[in-house]
Amino acid sequence: MKKINPHVLLVLFCLLLCPLLAHAGLESSLMGIKNKLTGVILPVLSVIGIAIAAISFFTGNPNAKQHIAYAIIGCIFGFGAQAIVDFISQTVR
Repeated sequence: MKKINPHVLLVLFCLLLCPLLAHAGLESSLMGIKNKLTGVILPVLSVIGIAIAAISFFTGNPNAKQHIAYAIIGCIFGFGAQAIVDFISQTVR
């Protein structure tokens, strides 16, 4: 499998954030980044994790149960990220 260059990932990540960083306010840019991370990126990564764990299970990998457990934990954090961030921000205020 071909290895992905980390610099390419950094450039792609920056391109995703360019429309958010074009605004003048720093707070609105940070809120946009937070919304993009908790609303889109983390849930998508959670679904990808479940898919990889399922493939691991169907191919008969001996660590498949561990992969599924990690994927479920990842889904809890991925889909619950917005609630976790809101809870922490309310606690700090």
